[in-house]
Amino acid sequence: MLRAFLDILFPPLCHVCRSFIPAAGPLHICSGCRDAISPISSPLCDLCGTPFGTIGGSDHRCGACSLSPPRFDAARAATLFDGPVRDMIHRFKYDRRVQLARPLGLLAAETLASWAAAAAADLVVPVPLHVRRLRQRGFNQAILLGQVVAGQWHLPLDRTCLRRIRWTEPQVNLAAAERAANVRGAFAVTAPARVAGRRIILVDDVFTTGSTVAECARVLKGAGAGEVLVVTVARAVA
Repeated sequence: MLRAFLDILFPPLCHVCRSFIPAAGPLHICSGCRDAISPISSPLCDLCGTPFGTIGGSDHRCGACSLSPPRFDAARAATLFDGPVRDMIHRFKYDRRVQLARPLGLLAAETLASWAAAAAADLVVPVPLHVRRLRQRGFNQAILLGQVVAGQWHLPLDRTCLRRIRWTEPQVNLAAAERAANVRGAFAVTAPARVAGRRIILVDDVFTTGSTVAECARVLKGAGAGEVLVVTVARAVA
């Protein structure tokens, strides 16, 4: 009775197309928009998580990771950065629709649950924003996503052990070759004892070239972290 009354006052609408959903569920994404989401599945690179453009086959190391392995131990994204997910992430970050953190975080947590369970991580750490960008945006999207993921996976969340100590240009404005140089030296671990020997899940919204999370992983491992595993909602693929 109460649920029906609340649905009249606040009808459950799809976060993407705004259509009414009679049985919304926790994601609040209608079946049509859910079908338009592109989940990432095998075959993929077992290190960076990039999907291969083949049907069938087993996971294996991609050419780029074979030549120059990143500093993180593995990375996985729930979906491709296209369609409804790209729309939701853009509205979340740039239109300040912070309520979208929950469906995006749940999408990552549900899709990657078995992988995360096998990883047996100890701690969730969000990719930090520089204080200047935090003031501009008003929130750190990685922290909001990390709260959802950590809650679903029953892991502690540490918001402050990793800091961004240097201003960097937005990665979206840079070519792939410039991104690594842009973030070099941009992060620092404030409390090495909180990461020493721990298996860390590093959370961000989108994996593009991996330069930011690779630099975070380098710094975390330099402070003694045992493993760094990267989780993002989406993966941009050329």
